[in-house]
Amino acid sequence: MSAVSLLTIEIATAILAIGLLVIGLIVPKDQRQGIGYLATFGLIIVFALTLLYTNVQETVFNGMYIIDPYSTFFKQLFLAAAILVSVSSFDYVKRLGYNQGEFYSLMVFATLGMMMLASAGDLISLYLGLELMTITFFVLTAYRKNDFKSSEAGIKYVILGAMSSAILLYGLSLIYGVSGTTVIGEIAKGLNQGAQPLELLGMIFILVGFGFKVSAAPFHMWSPDIYEGAPTPVTAFLAVASKAAGFAALVRLLVIALPSLQSSWVVIVMVLSALTVIFGNFVAIPQTNIKRLLAYSSIAQAGYLLFGLVAYSALGVAAILFHSLLYVFANLGAFTVVIAFYNKTGSDEIKDYTGLARRSPLMAAVMLLSLLSLAGIPPLAGFVSKFYLFTAIIDQGYIWLAFLGIGMSMVSVYYYLIVIKVMYMGEPPEDSEPMKLPVSIQATLYATMLVSLFFGIYPAPLTDLALSVAKAFFPF
Repeated sequence: MSAVSLLTIEIATAILAIGLLVIGLIVPKDQRQGIGYLATFGLIIVFALTLLYTNVQETVFNGMYIIDPYSTFFKQLFLAAAILVSVSSFDYVKRLGYNQGEFYSLMVFATLGMMMLASAGDLISLYLGLELMTITFFVLTAYRKNDFKSSEAGIKYVILGAMSSAILLYGLSLIYGVSGTTVIGEIAKGLNQGAQPLELLGMIFILVGFGFKVSAAPFHMWSPDIYEGAPTPVTAFLAVASKAAGFAALVRLLVIALPSLQSSWVVIVMVLSALTVIFGNFVAIPQTNIKRLLAYSSIAQAGYLLFGLVAYSALGVAAILFHSLLYVFANLGAFTVVIAFYNKTGSDEIKDYTGLARRSPLMAAVMLLSLLSLAGIPPLAGFVSKFYLFTAIIDQGYIWLAFLGIGMSMVSVYYYLIVIKVMYMGEPPEDSEPMKLPVSIQATLYATMLVSLFFGIYPAPLTDLALSVAKAFFPF
């Protein structure tokens, strides 16, 4: 296959992003409501294109860019998340009343950056994809230009994001200096020649840089404020898709480029994973803002995903793939409820969710199932994904870490039940009315709920796919 045909997915995504930007500029303001529908339709077409590349195993530009089942899996995950966020944001973006084309264009550009991260076979292409994703999120985070919290979140994200990118770039430059190559598949050969101190320093800087990107403790400090201040659709996309993109690149980099340092980075990742699940779950307990609670929940989920890296096995990688996809649907289900509730009430405070089950049974049911799935309660999909993560680390002898993960999952049940109790046991305000939801919101809620239920009851298809991808890409 030619390079152009192999890059069809990325080219189509770039054309869609540029087209949305142009349409947003030339279409009259009163006719821009349809841009969101156009963005969603375009993303669905791109998703359909990925199905043609499921079994392709090729590289382009001398190994700088990889098209394989692993990258295709993550591209489908990013596109599924983008489609759901796009559909759920129609009403939200309409209420903003400005720059609708730019909003959806930036969201598609962020998706393109994630795709580049997943397919990066070279340190340069990896960094370019990371910066494309990050810079677009800088703008999207501060998109509510008249809102103080959104502006503050944008400034904080710019500062901390730039710092983490600089740290990561320094680590990548050290690895390049020692190995003499930027191609990820060839770095391992160069590192066998020695220079241990520089190798370790470069590895540490890389882990710190990616620790910021995936919100691993103690590099998580940006998440709660930015999640709270950013427009809720942006928060949802940032919480699920960008985290998965970070893990897609981190797994490829550590397993393929740095296997000689495995004994060192596994210890560091193990400590990070333990700190992340402990901190994320315990600090979520006193939160009164639903977006901040979900931010700390997201931090804890990053810790669980790190378990798969600690396992350093095909099962561990498969568990990362499985949990990443199901985490997308569970988290987006919760955030879609937050978006719909904010559209109706203008509030993100948990106390205002009192009696939601009576005002909107669908919203309450989806929030309930999403939170229980994130907690790992059977028969929901989150239980299956955590089971595989814990099994992977137990197989490698890290029984204490598995018990820590199980214990922290029980802690997460406590603060999730706080939200559930407010929704189902509280009485709604006397002047409250039933919440009527747009069709787009209803479609997103039903989709996320059905996926969490289906793969919880019948996980075999996704399990087999994740294992086949992991075994083909990490044959150990």
